[in-house]
Amino acid sequence: MGAFFSPSAALASDLAGKTRAEAAALFQAFHDLLTKDVPAGTGPDLGKLAVFTGVRKFPVRVKCATLPWHTLQSALKGKEATVSTE
Repeated sequence: MGAFFSPSAALASDLAGKTRAEAAALFQAFHDLLTKDVPAGTGPDLGKLAVFTGVRKFPVRVKCATLPWHTLQSALKGKEATVSTE
């Protein structure tokens, strides 16, 4: 079995040095980018994460792209339960 690699998880490393509030805002902006028809240039600057704009067209990929972010959000809240994208 090979290792799992998520490009969006790799880009989450850009969160280093950010506050919890900044990380939460970035998560919400990224999630909105993948799940809503958000006009470009609104919300926080997504930087490299903007390359995921087209993922919205593929609902199964949205879950793949957001799972690491849901996991991060859960960890920041101190939760130890299994994480889901639901």
